[in-house]
Amino acid sequence: MTRADAPVIISCGEPAGIGPEIAAQAWALLRKDIPMVWMGDARHLPEGTPHRVIENPAAAAQVAAEVLPVLHHPFPRSVTPGTPEPANAQGVIDVIAACVALVQSGAASALCTAPIHKQILIEGAGFAHPGHTEYLADLAGGGRAVMMLASEQLRVVPATIHIALQEVPTALTPVVLRDTIEITLRELRDRFAIAKPRIAVAGLNPHAGEGGSMGRQELDWISGLLDDMRREGHDLLGPLPADTMFHAAARSGYDAAVAMYHDQALIPIKTLDFDKGVNVTLGLPFVRTSPDHGTAFDIAGKGVANPTSMCEALKLAAKLAWRT
Repeated sequence: MTRADAPVIISCGEPAGIGPEIAAQAWALLRKDIPMVWMGDARHLPEGTPHRVIENPAAAAQVAAEVLPVLHHPFPRSVTPGTPEPANAQGVIDVIAACVALVQSGAASALCTAPIHKQILIEGAGFAHPGHTEYLADLAGGGRAVMMLASEQLRVVPATIHIALQEVPTALTPVVLRDTIEITLRELRDRFAIAKPRIAVAGLNPHAGEGGSMGRQELDWISGLLDDMRREGHDLLGPLPADTMFHAAARSGYDAAVAMYHDQALIPIKTLDFDKGVNVTLGLPFVRTSPDHGTAFDIAGKGVANPTSMCEALKLAAKLAWRT
């Protein structure tokens, strides 16, 4: 199957957010380079977006240079930008599932997801997953998937994601941390073509516990786990103080960092490269990327949304899917 036969598919995400407009903008910028198709309700695209409804992803190649190819998935309600409609929540969920099915069948080469708003999905459709990542793992048949945030300057993976900070020490177990590191190592080899990946692992506590004076997890089990994995042949640094592992000289010593919780991972990459950061889901049997930002209801429909992260997500999806 050629690239044109299996385009990257973009799920619509929350239609009242900036997803439809950044998808349309990304198509306009990348249409000559990346075959793509958008799935959602065509009524939700910004007014004036040149598009054509097609029957299957393979038809995208015939029209993509001139118009945005659309796999039309009707939603119950029209959209007012910035005002989410819970009645459309099930449609958002169904589009994600339909896109995954197309990628798994080979009809699409990779999935790039526009941002969703979890609270709206809960209110409108009883969404039972903590976020996109967990839902995609469920659609893929179970198993654990992890979130990587990637840019040219940094790749970072949080071992725990969308939970309260007070829950992190309990949720972060030796099994979870080992699993996160192993998935990251495997994906760096298999998808990113890094033959001998180097991973830096952050400590949980300030100063990586500072000998137990600021927390004992590093002494009690994190250091031991990393030592065990080093004896197995893995190139690991840590546990490292998180406040000194993200400057330029430190980043040159590893291919990816594993952080212990959400903000420990996302603050450095959003500070270093806010517009170009991309969310990549590791551990899935297919490629999935997403822009590293939310629905931005406050600017939806105002014509000021920045499509850079969506463009970078599409570029990375294509690169990972078509790597030979």
